[in-house]
Amino acid sequence: MSIPLNSLIDYEDNIYQITCVAIKEANILSNPGCGGKEIEENNGKIVSEVLTRALKGEIHFEASEEA
Repeated sequence: MSIPLNSLIDYEDNIYQITCVAIKEANILSNPGCGGKEIEENNGKIVSEVLTRALKGEIHFEASEEA
């Protein structure tokens, strides 16, 4: 699996926000034992997996009130 560039290009919401979400999720999944089966199947390609999940709406988040 590679980084979903076409999905990133076509993304119409706040790209900064989804990037921050992906970074935080990738940081969590990079801890030993937290990656799960999908990460192992993708040869440890955490960023590709997280971006795919985020762009598909599989990672749910709420925007903070802070600017």
